Amino acid sequence: MSVETNAGRFDSVKWAVVIALLAVGIIGNSYFSAESLLYRVLGIVAIAAVAGLIALQTAKGTAFWTLVKSSRTEIRKVVWPTRQETVQTTLIVVVFVLLVALMLWGLDSLLGWLVSLVIG
Repeated sequence: MSVETNAGRFDSVKWAVVIALLAVGIIGNSYFSAESLLYRVLGIVAIAAVAGLIALQTAKGTAFWTLVKSSRTEIRKVVWPTRQETVQTTLIVVVFVLLVALMLWGLDSLLGWLVSLVIG
């Protein structure tokens, strides 16, 4: 029980460090606004990388990294369609959309004609 409490305390400290680093990056970007944009972007990327590495050391960060790794594994299992299958499916969808559009246009024209007959 005490191990979980200590890990929770350390996680809180790590998250506080992450938030402090991100705040330093934001404030530093505005403070050094006279410097080149390249240097400011490189500084922000470096600070964000360090903050990300610290965040990955927490329990939630570890769970997130596990989710990313398992997602990559699942993506490798997907059977992606070939170019020919993609083109054929796209053509079927386009033809179907055009047919439905023509049917709706015809129905709209018919109903408009009927309403004009009733109204006069």
